[in-house]
Amino acid sequence: MSRDALAGLGFVYFGNDWFAENRTSSHHVAARIARAAPLLYVDSPGMRKPGGSRRDIKRGLRKLFAALRAPVRLDENLWHCTVPQLPFRGIPGMNAFNRWFGQFAVRRAMRSIGLADCISWFVLPHPGFLANRLGERLSVYYCIDDYAAHPGVDVDYIGRLDEELTRCADLVFVAPPTLLPSKKALNPRTFPAPHGVDAQLFGQASDPATEVPESIAGIRHPVIGYHGSIHEWIDLALIEWLALQRPGWTFVLVGHAAVDVSALRRLPNVVMPGPQPYADLPRWARAYDVAIIPYRMTRQVANANPLKLREYLATGKPVVSTRNAEIAKFAQWVRIASDQQAFLDAIEESLVGDTELLKQERMAAVAPETWERRVAGVLDEVRVALESRQARSASHPVLAPNPGTQR
Repeated sequence: MSRDALAGLGFVYFGNDWFAENRTSSHHVAARIARAAPLLYVDSPGMRKPGGSRRDIKRGLRKLFAALRAPVRLDENLWHCTVPQLPFRGIPGMNAFNRWFGQFAVRRAMRSIGLADCISWFVLPHPGFLANRLGERLSVYYCIDDYAAHPGVDVDYIGRLDEELTRCADLVFVAPPTLLPSKKALNPRTFPAPHGVDAQLFGQASDPATEVPESIAGIRHPVIGYHGSIHEWIDLALIEWLALQRPGWTFVLVGHAAVDVSALRRLPNVVMPGPQPYADLPRWARAYDVAIIPYRMTRQVANANPLKLREYLATGKPVVSTRNAEIAKFAQWVRIASDQQAFLDAIEESLVGDTELLKQERMAAVAPETWERRVAGVLDEVRVALESRQARSASHPVLAPNPGTQR
């Protein structure tokens, strides 16, 4: 058996805030890569300009102090550090300073944990200026979203960074199916990478032994449930309309609210417990009679690959959703609605027409799509790329740089 191409290598992984309120694919992928190789998880700054809210100020201070510390060991093979960037791009020299400081801080963190030979891995485009500047064997862009479509970001700036990183990365993996053609046109070394699911964890929601949280133990049914960020892309007007149409239903919305939800909070049949630990989500889902994905149809949603879709299906609960390309792939197991009335009708159909067989079919639909299998597939592509590069180097000791890596 040949030597594993990953042997002796580690990963420098630029991802979302590790301590964010909700777990993203960035966290799931990093945790599983760390089972195969040492991984330094680098918290990257947010893409939007920070505001003056208490949450933004608190988060900014936490990142600033964290940047002064050595990497913290989170697990046997997993370390965490923070490398903030100053957000004042308009000041002359600020971008150059951020590039210098970012490279200095990451290299310092790598030295402190003894990580010399590595692969760089970018889940976000704005730290991409570090790609191929850390002495890495390979650079990877694992694109999980249409970043330029996020609310509050500089569309042109983030779009440009996304394109630059797509072009220069040695490998590109794309979660949203709608983004795959455009990415592949920029970089032929682009591969689909659909999201996975922790099927075992969310399967607990169908286990009678799983207890619902005490705060909703006596809640009135039917319960219409949602978990995830409550942001601009969530159709709050739809939820409010549904709650007003069916005052006998209870709507449980689990997650951090980043927008004004005062109209929902005033409704007696809407429960908003805030963000909850990821491992506890199956306990909340245990109470759901129907799970919903009430998206507004924005550019971001059109190109989204929602984690909660597979998580809901893994619970076995009926799912009602608005449509996008990824959700449509699961139309056999999800009721998809095009407007308010259709959404209401789909929930009612789910409440009266569900069976044990349908529950088992939903769970079976995503059972093979585990994060372990997804990450194993991605790492196989990384191994192929490493072996190919090693073979070329052996045949041609002096190789010109790949044109795609020039910044």
